[in-house]
This record gives sequence, C-alpha cells and structure tokens, in this order.
Amino acid sequence: MQQQQYEKTERTLTAAEANVKALVFMLPILVLYIVPYVLLWPEQFSYSAVGGFVREHGVYTLFYPFLMLLVFVLGAVVHELLHGLTWSVFCKRGVKSISYGVHWRYLTPYCHCQEVLPLHAYILGGIMPGLVMGLLPAGAGILTGNLLLFLFGLFFSVAASGDLLVLWMLRHANATDLIQDHPEKIGCYVFREV
Repeated sequence: MQQQQYEKTERTLTAAEANVKALVFMLPILVLYIVPYVLLWPEQFSYSAVGGFVREHGVYTLFYPFLMLLVFVLGAVVHELLHGLTWSVFCKRGVKSISYGVHWRYLTPYCHCQEVLPLHAYILGGIMPGLVMGLLPAGAGILTGNLLLFLFGLFFSVAASGDLLVLWMLRHANATDLIQDHPEKIGCYVFREV
C-alpha cells in the first residue's frame, strides 16, 4: 500500500474513554436480552425457584462466584483469541501479525492486528467474540430457558460493547476503505483512496 494514494484518518479513543462510552451499548444489550428471557421464563424468578436452587446445591452455591470469575477470566482470553484468529485469516503473515496483551491500568485485555485489512475483514474480526460468546449463547439460552447459558451469553455480549463502540466509529467508512488497528489506543486508522 503506497501512502501517497490514501488519505489516513485516525478513529481512536483512550482506554478510559472507551470504557465510559461503551456503557452506551450496554443498556440496549441488557434490555434486548433480559426482557425476552423474563417474559418467556418467568417461573425461574419466583421465590420458590430460587430457594429450590439453593437447597439443591447447598453449600456449593458459595463457590459459584469464584467459578464465575474463573469463567470470565478464561472467557476474556478466548474473546481476544477470537479477534486475533479471525483477523489472521486475512493477514499475509497470518498469526504472526497478531499480538495480545493487557492494559493493566484499566484491566483491559487487547488484541492488536499489525496489518492493514479490508473493512469487511476488520468488522468480521471485531464482531466475532460478541457473536460466538455473546449473541449465540444468549439466544440459545432464551430459546431453551437455560439460565446459565443465557447469563454466559449476556455477560460476553456486554463484554463486547467496547468492540461495538469501535465498529460504531467506523459507521461512515466506505466498503473500499482499508483499516489498520491502532497500536496503542482503542480504535484504528482508516485509509481512503484519493
């Protein structure tokens, strides 16, 4: 790609800004998921159902928060791997163009693609974790009444709200634009042919 043939625009936020702005995507996700689940499976929220669960599982219910924390930490790793593996399919150097890390100050894991990608490839890599770990399990949970599957999908849909924010920043991009992940900030560079 020759720089002189493209106009380069930065579309980025700091990690702190992204964490705050991603909240805008969380409320619609919560409403779109929770309302249908509660309407389809209201009996699961009765006092007797909750009491029965606690009686059935006894003292093990005290360990569930720790188990959930483990699932969330491992899920964050899988979330970033899904970004990287999807983007690597479109990279000339494959997985060698992908790097991973954590912004420790904000406790935010990240995946970074070093190559320039077509818009559709960047979007696909951006939505993959929210789709695979969020929307699909939550939808299956809603349809089957499986509360654990639903909660898993709900949590990882909310976790993907930062990804949705980055994709929202690309809403005015053209299909022919090329995208390069920003190496330090949340977001990317957009290259438009001139």
